[in-house]
Amino acid sequence: MEEKFNFRNNEDMEIDLAEVFRVLMRRWWLIVLCLILGAGAAGVVTHFLITPQYEASSMLYILTKTTSVTSLADIQMGTQLTADFEVIATSRPVIEDAAKDVEEETKVSYTYEQLKTFITVSNQADTRILKITATHEDPQLAMVIANAVSKETASHMAEIMTTDAPTTVESAVIPENPVSPSLPKNCAIGGLLGAFAVMALLLIQYLMDDTIKTEEDVAKYLGLDTLVSLPLESKSERKSRKRAKRRKKKK
Repeated sequence: MEEKFNFRNNEDMEIDLAEVFRVLMRRWWLIVLCLILGAGAAGVVTHFLITPQYEASSMLYILTKTTSVTSLADIQMGTQLTADFEVIATSRPVIEDAAKDVEEETKVSYTYEQLKTFITVSNQADTRILKITATHEDPQLAMVIANAVSKETASHMAEIMTTDAPTTVESAVIPENPVSPSLPKNCAIGGLLGAFAVMALLLIQYLMDDTIKTEEDVAKYLGLDTLVSLPLESKSERKSRKRAKRRKKKK
């Protein structure tokens, strides 16, 4: 019996892509079902188990009121200072002072480590504008945190450079819609994962099936010639034959 399942061991496995396609198409309904179930499961998890996150952003203009924008050197200096602002915006003095401002306004207390996780600082290429973004599950807190960090960044930068504070281009407002999670995106990913999973299982089942099914398999793997082949009788054919026998007996 062992040899029956090991006759392919010494042969290179050949994968018939057309046959693989036919195998998958024979179970198309299972693939579609798993796609729907995967999308549904991802939708349920996204809607009920993942907390929505909101983003609020404030923007600072790096050049101060006393800086002459007509000077090329001043403009270049402003571009270089943007990198300094990014570091200062997340420094401990700025975040700790911002935490105090947040606590005064909302009565919610955060440590330096906690508040820093909510903050993202970025600079759009070829601009001297610093964007400070706060991400939080509470849209009002997201706005308060972004404005507090922006305010303290400008204040500390003015103190460090002994000059006027940078100008606030835009203050953060309460966001109306969450930025994550994305229900359509997660449903699409869940559906694709479900479909790919069942297709992988069907493919593995096909590759692991080493039973002989055709005359070509007999010649290839056993090295024998086929003298006679008998077609297998399907279940429907067997039932039809039994019904015909019953009718003959009744007659």
